[in-house]
Amino acid sequence: MIIGICGGSGSGKTTLLKRLCEELKQHQPSIFSMDNYYLPIEQQCRDVKGEVNFDLPAALDRKKLFGDLKQLVEGQSIEVREYHFNAPPDRITLLTIEPSEIIIVEGLFLFHYTEIRELIDFSIFMEVDPEIQLDRRLYRDQDTRGYSREAILYQWNQHVLPCYKKYLHPYESLADFRFHNDSRADQEFERLLYEIHMRIAQKTH
Repeated sequence: MIIGICGGSGSGKTTLLKRLCEELKQHQPSIFSMDNYYLPIEQQCRDVKGEVNFDLPAALDRKKLFGDLKQLVEGQSIEVREYHFNAPPDRITLLTIEPSEIIIVEGLFLFHYTEIRELIDFSIFMEVDPEIQLDRRLYRDQDTRGYSREAILYQWNQHVLPCYKKYLHPYESLADFRFHNDSRADQEFERLLYEIHMRIAQKTH
């Protein structure tokens, strides 16, 4: 069973992924993150001000991403370079991902990449207040990436929001489960687990 998690920056994809892994640990799920497929910075698109835009579908090595996921789905292990923001080439970590009866795919363009969307058995779209998303982005990018508040707000308004509106939000209605990541999060998680366990039971009978 292939579970897909999609949502904008700061929507809580990684947190949900960790919670699902803990709850489904008896199945030893394989984790497939689209973040590991960002192209080198010199191959990234730049906006009119010359700033790199990491929020476009072209930012990822789409062909390799699909090839690796298909290989994993077919029961073969894969080796990927783990993504770390601004990590120098000599500090790249290679990950070996083993196949499993459950694969969890997480990333921005889960729906926009048609070939990926067609592999997903059960899809989740993260819904959260944009103000909360921006607060999380500000905290993360200032604390761990060294960006100034001004730079983060520029990226948010010029890259992140336009990307969300064009490449994520139009697919929201296609999701099997819309996860409201707010005060209802715990209740939503219980509902989500019930849905997933039902799907797993159907696939094994």
